[in-house]
Amino acid sequence: MVYGLAIGDALGRETEFMSLHRIKSTYGADGITDLPEPALFTDDTQMSVAIAEALVSSGDKDLETIMQTVKDEFVKWYHSPENTRSPGRTCLTGVANMEQGTHWSKSGVAGSKGCGSAMRAAPIGYLYQHDSEKLKQVAHATGICTHGHPAADAACIGAAYLVKLALDSVPPENMIPKLLSFTKGISGEWEEAILKIEQCLDWEDEEKALAYLGEGWVGEEAVAMGLYCFLKYPDNYQKVVIRGANTNGDSDSIACIGGSISGACLDVEAIPDDWISRIEKSPYLNDLATRLAGKKEDL
Repeated sequence: MVYGLAIGDALGRETEFMSLHRIKSTYGADGITDLPEPALFTDDTQMSVAIAEALVSSGDKDLETIMQTVKDEFVKWYHSPENTRSPGRTCLTGVANMEQGTHWSKSGVAGSKGCGSAMRAAPIGYLYQHDSEKLKQVAHATGICTHGHPAADAACIGAAYLVKLALDSVPPENMIPKLLSFTKGISGEWEEAILKIEQCLDWEDEEKALAYLGEGWVGEEAVAMGLYCFLKYPDNYQKVVIRGANTNGDSDSIACIGGSISGACLDVEAIPDDWISRIEKSPYLNDLATRLAGKKEDL
């Protein structure tokens, strides 16, 4: 799951602000198909790492303790010299508000439904695979501390829950019904975005289908597009992240979310060894994943 999201993020980083036409003009008719050199990830992975580190430290504690640790990790990231990977304004504002003393429940930007909370939710789905209510509680809290819109809330909870469903080996055709049941009543916009996947999943033209789903800048679209990529290629990690990276819009977040679901479903053996060795901070990511797995065993 950790490598899955980071590698998807790094692949999509190269194409995030490019139209699909420009991507093909730059990389050829198939678009980008291999990790760049160096394979650098973005704020999507940096904030996912912050969440994971917080959960390793306090994932077995009460919500306030967890959120204090999340705040500490986010503030550390906020001031890091590596925080130069085009971080979202809403994420920066929410973290700054928390640092200045605003409680996490009120620090988020009320009207923002950007994908910045959903892109970092995968570690929550991993750690609380067997505790759905804790998963929902923690995903909600870590999401609204920056993004206050109900659609962003649902997208953050949904992105975490999809990792849980992947780990549970839920058949792909059952994922959307289970996802909508788990997030029912949070946001009509979210539900509408997810239902659109069913309408276009069997379209032959994948580019047209992704354009129908949106561009991924907002949470509900990013999760819908990442899930679409996984559902099109449930047995092939590479195709999931390549499909996600070759899109109009927020390609790194789409590939990051799709990659987290695929990585959780297929395990690390599905990810090319050379991609694992080339991704930025690979030894650290391996260590973090090992510590997160150890924490899960202790729950």
